[in-house]
Amino acid sequence: MTVAMDFVLPAELEAHEPPEARGLPRDGVRLLVSEGSGGRVSHHGFTDLPVLLRAGDLLVVNTSATMPAAVSVVGAGLTVHLSTEQPDGSWLVELRRVAGKASEPYPVGEPGQRFDLLGGGSVTLRRPFSAKRLWESDVDTLGRGVPAYLAAFGAPIRYSYVAARWPLSYYQTVFGTTPGSAEMPSASRPFTDRLVTRLVSGGVQFAPVLLHTGVASPEAHERPYPERFAVPATSARLVNAARADGRRVIAIGTTAVRALESAADPRGRVSAASGWTDLIVTPDRGVRAVDGLLTGFHEPRASHLDMLAAIAGPDLLDRTYAEAVNADYLWHEFGDVNLLLP
Repeated sequence: MTVAMDFVLPAELEAHEPPEARGLPRDGVRLLVSEGSGGRVSHHGFTDLPVLLRAGDLLVVNTSATMPAAVSVVGAGLTVHLSTEQPDGSWLVELRRVAGKASEPYPVGEPGQRFDLLGGGSVTLRRPFSAKRLWESDVDTLGRGVPAYLAAFGAPIRYSYVAARWPLSYYQTVFGTTPGSAEMPSASRPFTDRLVTRLVSGGVQFAPVLLHTGVASPEAHERPYPERFAVPATSARLVNAARADGRRVIAIGTTAVRALESAADPRGRVSAASGWTDLIVTPDRGVRAVDGLLTGFHEPRASHLDMLAAIAGPDLLDRTYAEAVNADYLWHEFGDVNLLLP
């Protein structure tokens, strides 16, 4: 079963710039809390999080850092979004046509076609990976390696709802240590060093995992495709201990859910694991190791809504999104966040 959740997202509820540009600190965004036990939906600020969590709660965080994954094609009015490295060293890439201040899908390409990039790099298309969007491709970075090449010649991926260019630092999170994500694991963006210190002082624990997230599909709402992940042995032990003690395991972002659930057996016991995961969390599959989720607000018909329904249930999710729209919460990576609790 999938969730065909459709609703009208008014344009004024799209976060067009970071909260810092609106005169707020990073942690100054709003927080909508949805509780499965009583079906209650309540309004808070993100800095209320230490009060809303309990001593002993375990937060699972993604340590992937954002790469400037958009690179201009020389003389073509196109840009290439480098999405996900494949096990054989090739990359999934998306061709985009420059459209005003952002870009739009460019569903034209042929196997073997080469695109010359800034700095002397190139992308050569192998074969289509998804209909009219992603391509399996060979990326030539002149021996630099993709992260180093992008650091020199790339820019953060930006969609049409973000009017201005923002430096890469605005697309990083406090937990990001390993470059590899094409787009920011944005649920953890509101965390600051000070807030993390407050949480730790209150007895909240953290378990790092890694998942390099690829490019989103805002136009086509495609299902998630394989992404590189790693769950360290230490984090697996922390999750198993929390579950054995009856403490809550709360994922920070859908990426953390995908990584952790990929390392969990049918009983919810987590083992160290790494590689590429093709797991798609739906209400039918459910979650095994995760109790709650902190996440941003997702677009109508977005595939991530299936995961949210698996954690919160479709009825509570419907109420949550109706309340978010009615109360003018902001969407997208620079917007507000939602805490789904058991």
